[in-house]
Amino acid sequence: MTSRLKKIDPLILLIVSAVIVAIIFPARGGFAAVFDSLTNIVIALLFFLYGARLSTAEALAGLKNWRLHLTILAFTFVAYPLLGLALRPLTAFISQDMYLGILFLTLVPSTVQSSVAFTSVAKGNVAGAIVSASASNLVGVVLTPLLVMALMGAGDGISVDGGVFLEISLLLLAPFVLGQLTRRWVKDFAANKGTKIVDRGSITMVVYGAFSKGVVDGIWGSIKIWELVFLVALSIAMVAFMLWLTRIISSHIGFGREDVIAIEFCGSKKSLATGLPMASVIFAAGGTSLGLLILPLMIYHQVQLMICSWLAARYAGQS
Repeated sequence: MTSRLKKIDPLILLIVSAVIVAIIFPARGGFAAVFDSLTNIVIALLFFLYGARLSTAEALAGLKNWRLHLTILAFTFVAYPLLGLALRPLTAFISQDMYLGILFLTLVPSTVQSSVAFTSVAKGNVAGAIVSASASNLVGVVLTPLLVMALMGAGDGISVDGGVFLEISLLLLAPFVLGQLTRRWVKDFAANKGTKIVDRGSITMVVYGAFSKGVVDGIWGSIKIWELVFLVALSIAMVAFMLWLTRIISSHIGFGREDVIAIEFCGSKKSLATGLPMASVIFAAGGTSLGLLILPLMIYHQVQLMICSWLAARYAGQS
């Protein structure tokens, strides 16, 4: 049993623990307000470390490969949202809120750390992956709220105003820029375990806060086991489809093997670390439960990590 637990991603254990604690001891009242403020501070710290990790010289050099970056952005913010819209008939047998959570996961940026890590393991274009994944998160500060406004508007009972852009910029973009400006002093800490610790910590805190609100509002009694099984199966199908689509299209438009691998791992991923903070800002005043909106993204994130881990190891063995 101990050896099996060691093989489990610590992030999975942290998320499960956060859900259990939220069910037993949900954040309420004044503590919930303080905890939300503390969560925002940790999120800002995470993006500060993201900025400190990215070498400015490396980023400028990587920008020359503009076809690679535009292709990855197209998969992230065009192909994925179209897939989300194509899944709308699912609302015939799942709740509207759960479908909105599925749609939202298709609108968030790509991951940074895991996209780069898998590209490296698979012997792909690591420099291109670093720049593309970082660019995806920066562009997402504007594009994700715009896509939410366009595709999840008032017709779905969700109201998003222009103030969201300022809030997300202050929470994510400003700390990233500050990290770039102070990189010479904090780059070593950011490049080691610092970013991973804060990354996992911020995700755990957002999950606890969102699920606490769900417990207080009494929404979790409406979720059935078969719906969770469905989300896992759908996530597997979506990840497999996007990995296939990114590889087929990038190969046919003339990219080499290393670039194809970077496009696969950056263009098929969705970020929990960026998506959860965005959701907490965008849907703060909405009538839809934040817990239900982030549940599909949480499940999808774990599924994509497991599948991409296997695929990266397979590519490494082929090289």
